[in-house]
Amino acid sequence: QVELVESGGGAVQAGGSLRLSCAASGYNYSSTCMGWFRQAPGKEREAVAYFDTVRRTWYADSVKGRFTISQDNPKNFLYLEMNSLTPEDTAMYYCAARGRCGGLVWTDFAYWGQGTQVTVSS
Repeated sequence: QVELVESGGGAVQAGGSLRLSCAASGYNYSSTCMGWFRQAPGKEREAVAYFDTVRRTWYADSVKGRFTISQDNPKNFLYLEMNSLTPEDTAMYYCAARGRCGGLVWTDFAYWGQGTQVTVSS
């Protein structure tokens, strides 16, 4: 069974920083098969950062230069360093993992954590 558990969310002031962590268990693929998404109330879920099929980092334009995704594959950890936070970054942040990943098979994200709330005040 796959379990993804996020941590590190909280309330910060604009300009502050947070580091989110995701611990994966029961996942048989690399943590480069994982990524971060977020969803604000009433808004669609959007991708924030992830690794593409050639394991290159991808970032949403809104977070480029401010957020950094990293992973520790041997430990099945995924991280998101968030700097220069703004109120627009307020959302529930989710860790996700692809259903199948490796070789020629890279499927869509299928496993999701429970989310960790990030709230940024002005």
